[in-house]
Amino acid sequence: MMDRDILKVLFSEEEIRARVEELGSELYERFCEKTPLFLGVLKGSFVFMADLVRACQIKSDLEFIAVSSYENATVSSGRVQITRDLQQDITGRDLIVVEDILDSGNTLAFLKDYFMTKGAASVTIVTLLDKPSRRTKAIQPDLTGFVVPDEFVVGYGLDYAQKYRNVPYIGVLKPEVYSN
Repeated sequence: MMDRDILKVLFSEEEIRARVEELGSELYERFCEKTPLFLGVLKGSFVFMADLVRACQIKSDLEFIAVSSYENATVSSGRVQITRDLQQDITGRDLIVVEDILDSGNTLAFLKDYFMTKGAASVTIVTLLDKPSRRTKAIQPDLTGFVVPDEFVVGYGLDYAQKYRNVPYIGVLKPEVYSN
């Protein structure tokens, strides 16, 4: 049913699975001697993070933070609000921040500063998708799954108005779906 709202598929399930395995291997190389804290940015990162943690195969801890900057819109409001804060101390920890998409950069720039002020030893940003054409903040991911064009994408955890997260691929949403 949701497929009819998709204009085109950008990345198939198979392409995503292969890229997540590659990212997991890269993280293993970087962190195999450490015990990093995987920190997922809810809600969009949960599917990607689950697969990434399994692909990485290192001793690690998990944590989640929830922020809001879209308010069911298709573009960021520019205001980042923490709606679920960290539940554990991150002082001295190496963080692997897992995000679904790096768009304007507002959220990740805010979070990186926030984590460093809370005492993180390091912050490594891993994003499934990077949309550099929309960037307004000077922030870059350390690892990226795919670069995407300036189109509204959904699936594999990414949503529009809390829908489409369970689509198993990354697709472009038809404009008529979100312009009504």
